[in-house]
Amino acid sequence: MNAHADVLKDNTYRLSPNAIDAIEEWQAANPDRVPVHTQRWDVGNPAIYAEDRWQPIFAEMRAKAPLNWIEGTPNGDMWNVTTLKNIQHVEALPLVFSSDMNNGGFVIYDPHSEDEVQSHGRNFLGMDPPEHTPRRRSIAPAFTPAEMVRLTGLVRERTAEVLDELPRGEQFDWHERVSVVLTTAMLATIFDFPWEYRHYLPFWSDWMSDGRLGDDPELAKMRLDAMMEMADCFLKLWDQRRNAPEAPDLLSRMIHSEGMANQDPMEFMSNMAVLIVGGNDTTRNTMTGIVEALDRFPEERAKLDADPSLAANAVQECIRYVTPVAHMRRTAMEDYELDGQLIRKGQKLVLWYISANRDETIFDDPDRLIVDRENARRHVSFGYGVHRCVGARLAELQLRVLIEEMIARNIRPRVTGDVVRLKQNFIHGFSKAEVTIDRN
Repeated sequence: MNAHADVLKDNTYRLSPNAIDAIEEWQAANPDRVPVHTQRWDVGNPAIYAEDRWQPIFAEMRAKAPLNWIEGTPNGDMWNVTTLKNIQHVEALPLVFSSDMNNGGFVIYDPHSEDEVQSHGRNFLGMDPPEHTPRRRSIAPAFTPAEMVRLTGLVRERTAEVLDELPRGEQFDWHERVSVVLTTAMLATIFDFPWEYRHYLPFWSDWMSDGRLGDDPELAKMRLDAMMEMADCFLKLWDQRRNAPEAPDLLSRMIHSEGMANQDPMEFMSNMAVLIVGGNDTTRNTMTGIVEALDRFPEERAKLDADPSLAANAVQECIRYVTPVAHMRRTAMEDYELDGQLIRKGQKLVLWYISANRDETIFDDPDRLIVDRENARRHVSFGYGVHRCVGARLAELQLRVLIEEMIARNIRPRVTGDVVRLKQNFIHGFSKAEVTIDRN
């Protein structure tokens, strides 16, 4: 037990039910209350991502109406923003197109009440400048190039250990055995979270990231309970470290910063939720997506074997191809003309990163994984502008090391069983990917 574990040893946090099972069970038991998506261009429909049939819908929009207005969906009325340049244009104007929770927030669904906003708290991602700026500045030092150099050896050691323990010649779940294990370990490291309790982190992350709760009080309460458990845990760690000297971990940096030292409990809880989801869901789903994509495009894996120096570029291409965060949402704070369309004050715009990363005007043959794609870095998987993912370097490091270590060991996972995709419209990813590694 490490030095920080003592503060948690008398607490028992629940690990059941998990978010995926709870939501699926509730929807099965209440089919009449499940939102019905009937419009073809209602790409807020979680089913199209679970069934992996979103690509032609977005392609049709990009060809016919790349910026289009849709009404009467279960998530309300909105502009679908589907092309890369339009998304970058919107994100470059954070005071015109707001992320603030008080203006609707950054996900497709609206808060159901002011009480919901207050109970979930505001976080730095759900703030506009100037409020956003000092909070982001407090977090950014944990992800500098120097910090990445410091963490590289540890990332490589852990990745090698996990890969070396994988079975050969028998089927297993790559998502569970590799993606979840590696990203959970890194989350525990950047927070200096008690190692023996690290399995709580993905549990909480799944509850924070899934937007299918709607206005059902039972599911909303379960989510709030999970958030309160997480907050209780981190507040204990916060109190423990508040009077200690500043350390390199992210929690300590926040405590000792001007921008985030005086957060109220709700803001602290909400910020922790954003950081855990950002550090967990996005990287782990790309780790699984890499394996699924390289199996689908074996000629691209052959390129990596022939030239391992392509790994860094392959990371950017895999992030583009997978797009682990499907969208962000903005709200117009004034009338604004965009791409020939008049956006009215108060209207919401959903920025479909998952579509922009398949934009044919930017990426040739966009539905293919091409590990030596020259402009792979133009993807918007990390966002753009002031809200670009603060932890992008760490995600890139973990993914690059994973690819390099797979090449070094000649590990070629073949998809031989079920691939189960998440049924949600925010995190685009997986809950299972059954593979087999052949014996060399």
